[in-house]
Amino acid sequence: MSGSVTHVWRLLRWGRVLARHGALRGIERSPATPAGVRRLARIARFGTRQPPPDTKNWPDYATAFQAIGPAAIKLGQSLATRPDVVGEDAALNLMGLQDSLPPVAFDEIAAEIEASFGKPLGDVFARIDPVAVGSASIAQVHRAVTAEGAQVAVKVLRPGIRAKLERDIQTYEWAAAHVEAIGGEAARLRPRLVIANFRRWTMRELDLRREAASASELADVTKGTAGFRVPAIDWSRTTSSVMTLEWIDGIKLSDIEGLKAAGHDLPAIARRLVLSFLAQAIYAGYFHADMHQGNLFIEADGTIVAIDFGIMGRIDRRARGWLGEILYGLTTGNYRRVAEIHFEAQYVPSYHSLDDFASALRAVGEPLRGRAVSEISYGQMLDALFAITRDFDMQTQPHLLLLQKTMVMIEGLATQLDPTINLWDVSGPFVEAWMRDELGPEAALADRMHGGLRLLARLPGLISRIEDAFPPKGGEPEQPPLVEVPLVWRRRGGAGWLGYVAAGLVGAGLVWAGFALGWVGF
Repeated sequence: MSGSVTHVWRLLRWGRVLARHGALRGIERSPATPAGVRRLARIARFGTRQPPPDTKNWPDYATAFQAIGPAAIKLGQSLATRPDVVGEDAALNLMGLQDSLPPVAFDEIAAEIEASFGKPLGDVFARIDPVAVGSASIAQVHRAVTAEGAQVAVKVLRPGIRAKLERDIQTYEWAAAHVEAIGGEAARLRPRLVIANFRRWTMRELDLRREAASASELADVTKGTAGFRVPAIDWSRTTSSVMTLEWIDGIKLSDIEGLKAAGHDLPAIARRLVLSFLAQAIYAGYFHADMHQGNLFIEADGTIVAIDFGIMGRIDRRARGWLGEILYGLTTGNYRRVAEIHFEAQYVPSYHSLDDFASALRAVGEPLRGRAVSEISYGQMLDALFAITRDFDMQTQPHLLLLQKTMVMIEGLATQLDPTINLWDVSGPFVEAWMRDELGPEAALADRMHGGLRLLARLPGLISRIEDAFPPKGGEPEQPPLVEVPLVWRRRGGAGWLGYVAAGLVGAGLVWAGFALGWVGF
């Protein structure tokens, strides 16, 4: 584990890189930024040479994030899907991080494949194209042909990526601990838990066997979803560092003009995209959580094919029930029931008024009903929702962060395909049908019978009372253990107290700045 001085040095260095590309200007200008943090941002950019503000591609977020390293690139990829948070210009600039990074030299990739399989490259693939077809922060993809003549895509981890990510994530953990110790709004966002989940998701991406298993599971749960599929995995040519899967002939969802030229019905694809995601999240409770336009292809018959399964989300049945009722309540205007669900799930502390919360939800939801996406300011809507979470002391729910992020992604993609789409109208019938199937009288009776039989096999009196006294909070799964980080202002010996306090302020300030930019959603 690196020391405090190392972490502060990294944070300062990252801050300088951001400053040189103008990426700290937004923090300074944001009214939500504390005065002390605003001063720290000014210090970070002090003395840096910056082009005039009217320079093309300025601020250049993509180049700044790329220069910082792979963990920052993953962060930038998330922010590219959040124009409502970072703005349209910044999101467009960050799109360069999606799938257009400089590739690693093929000699290094070939060596990685040979080391992974313990045999010469020619014994693994009959032919492999040395020119990468895609290159991202963690891995790059090459087209190849197997000995059996199958056309495949070969995904290979970048050499040394595990050590680089581990180093940067340790600094995120250190900084998050100091931010959370400030208390108030920072503590409510639970940054330590957010970073713990980020570590888990990111490290999962570094084992391509896990990604292959995720693809296989998603293929199983979406077999009945019309117009959506997952490419087949070649397990005999898959290891922790190499994943081989079926080659997809299709047009990327990002190529709107190409889709039009091919005669595709874009509004139909938009609806199919929304419904396929709802089927994953609500019916199956298992969903692709990185559905940006670089990871989705459209085949000749209009089928959506997803790739890149490093980030997946799960929602248990209890949480899916709450989610379904919340969505249904919002689409039908039943804000009181939505409020009741929030209280039942313990998302809102019980000392607040249910009626007041229902009224606050109405103030956000009612202006949106019956309007097309193109007519809605989602920046204003999110500002209103964030205000509600603060006013009613709602803690961030880390197990729902992936769902929230993915819903925003899907919404943005659907809007690009069909600016007039009304997501309420598309999702309403689906959610209503699911509730009728899953939460209707028959389902409720079956669920009660199953629960009763299960309790009979246990100690009914004691365990039943324990379950009543300690209900699961919000469907929230058990969270990963948090890394113990000694706070600089509580340490003794070594550097003087002034240095530690300064280090803590710098670290906390820079990471708070990250949260102000929307980094909490990664």
